[in-house]
Amino acid sequence: MYDQPRLDRPSIAMTFDQMLERVRYEGAYPTRERAEEAIHAVLTALGRQITGDERVDLAHRLPTEAALILTASAPDAEPLTGWGFVKDLATRTGGTPAVARWDTGAVLAAVASLAGPDLLARILHRLPEGYALLFGQAQLRQPQLAA
Repeated sequence: MYDQPRLDRPSIAMTFDQMLERVRYEGAYPTRERAEEAIHAVLTALGRQITGDERVDLAHRLPTEAALILTASAPDAEPLTGWGFVKDLATRTGGTPAVARWDTGAVLAAVASLAGPDLLARILHRLPEGYALLFGQAQLRQPQLAA
């Protein structure tokens, strides 16, 4: 018998069904199918923005189905700002920026919970400006030194 490779995954705090229900609740979606569409679109878009150890660590904390969606797309060469992320998501899904922002908030609230505060801080540090609000966090600015 051949050895089967196993993913070295920590215990997942939430199953995909639980994540789906949380997103459905957060987004007030009428059906599980609509919540699943939002999860797929947002995680695919997020996977194009996150790179390096943060991408790997986040994938390990997500349910397997969500991790596969996150890692299915190669990261973009140029990361988008938070607002650029929302506009790009709206374009790719054929929706409005308002709907894309709503979907993003509903999905990323669950992702933030699964990531935990330390990993979320690392992710936000690596992403361009504007993502903290998408994850439901305060957008803190670094003080600018006078020239």
